[in-house]
Amino acid sequence: MILCDIGNTFLHFYYRGRIWKEEKNKLTPKDSKELIMYISVNEDSTNALLYAHPRCFDLTPYVNIDTTYKGLGIDRIAACKAINDGVIVDAGSALTIDVMQQGIHLGGFIMPGITQYRKMFSSISVLDCEMNLGVDLNTFPQNTRDAVSYGMLNSIILMLKNTSKNKKIHFTGGDGKFLSRFFKDCFYDDLLVFKGMQKAINENFTSQGIYV
Repeated sequence: MILCDIGNTFLHFYYRGRIWKEEKNKLTPKDSKELIMYISVNEDSTNALLYAHPRCFDLTPYVNIDTTYKGLGIDRIAACKAINDGVIVDAGSALTIDVMQQGIHLGGFIMPGITQYRKMFSSISVLDCEMNLGVDLNTFPQNTRDAVSYGMLNSIILMLKNTSKNKKIHFTGGDGKFLSRFFKDCFYDDLLVFKGMQKAINENFTSQGIYV
């Protein structure tokens, strides 16, 4: 069985401990005997997968958590399902932050990711410069490049510290490993979404002999 998390830019696949990503217009052939269990936030990419592979199953209706949040994306739901208690930070183009407590989703928020900060600053000519991700956050910056970088990083880090308090932070996503460097006693796990999908499969389909 292959797991697939279909995002807005890429389709991320998981199979036997390996993760890789593909573009919707460049999907590689998969073993036709393998079942692909997927979740999706992009209809066009979903259609591309369904066209390219004969055996696909939409896992979305089976991936659920206890929450009152309206419109929570399926990728966020899957990541949260993998964690019983803690703060889940998916650091992609946008940062999504969700708080789980004893299996209940308390809520969450969204803020720009590092890539989006770069794009926002590039629209202001005087601030259009490369970020210095190694900027010293313990001293005030003395040039524009460091000032932009300092403001960007601290806005993310201080918000996460204020949100997490005594909870463990679980990072995932493309910038997750980088951001995890600024926190003690945190976790980075690029399998969070897939672990949530696995949990849903185990809850709903093991009686039918379907395992991951």
